[in-house]
Amino acid sequence: MLRDPHLMALVDLSLAEDLGPGDLTCESIFPDRREVAARFVAREPLVVCGLDMAAAVFGRLDPACRFSRKRREGDRVRAGSVLAAVRGPVQAVLGGERTALNFVRHLSGIATLTRRYAEALKGSACVLLDTRKTLPGYRRIEKAAVRAGGGHNHRMGLFDGVMIKDNHILAAGSISRAVRMARARIPPTVKIEVECSQIRQVRAALSAGADIIMLDNMPPARMRKAVEIVSGRALVEASGRLDLDTVRAAADCGVDFVSVGAITHGARAVDVAMDLVRS
Repeated sequence: MLRDPHLMALVDLSLAEDLGPGDLTCESIFPDRREVAARFVAREPLVVCGLDMAAAVFGRLDPACRFSRKRREGDRVRAGSVLAAVRGPVQAVLGGERTALNFVRHLSGIATLTRRYAEALKGSACVLLDTRKTLPGYRRIEKAAVRAGGGHNHRMGLFDGVMIKDNHILAAGSISRAVRMARARIPPTVKIEVECSQIRQVRAALSAGADIIMLDNMPPARMRKAVEIVSGRALVEASGRLDLDTVRAAADCGVDFVSVGAITHGARAVDVAMDLVRS
């Protein structure tokens, strides 16, 4: 059972949205507390994620529900694989079905897509990062899904890293001024990252003492030139419109990281079903 208050609040909100004052179908058909059993089954190959959220859904509906995981988060499974099983009062098992599936399908979709990107980078020294392009309220579980798929988390939010982007630069007046102002107000252990779309900005960020330089929407030739200019004096991240067809080319330019928003905001929910088991 989850203990995280934020995630439990998300489960409660999701259940309230679906159940409202009650499940009309189950309440009208099943007035008793008969017990049923069901299995979560993958209908396609996927990387598993979201089983903790599913377990929390059933536990929240009725503590009598017993949820057992058959696979671990991050496992790659074939179509037909049983991911988990649940047993409990019929009202809770059927009442929680859709909410639990929504979590598992969505999070497994992110983990599955992330694994494809991680495999595209296999053999390179480049690290796959996510972004803040997540569903409001879902960031922590979506970023957990990225980790399950073999990716790494960038910032969790605006509170745990300095990233100076184009609008910050415009508001501050220049890259050097933005970096100088940030450096004066943050602890020395916090790194400063600067977004650059032009070579002149890369040079300015280096001169200002940026720790990480993000190459935003740069074509490969310009990216290689930027990496050559940086020459190890800062870490380099490639970002912007990267997909499965282009991410390896970006990595091969010599960058340290690639950040891909699509692994969270563009992931398709995978096909998982909950099948009742006849006793």
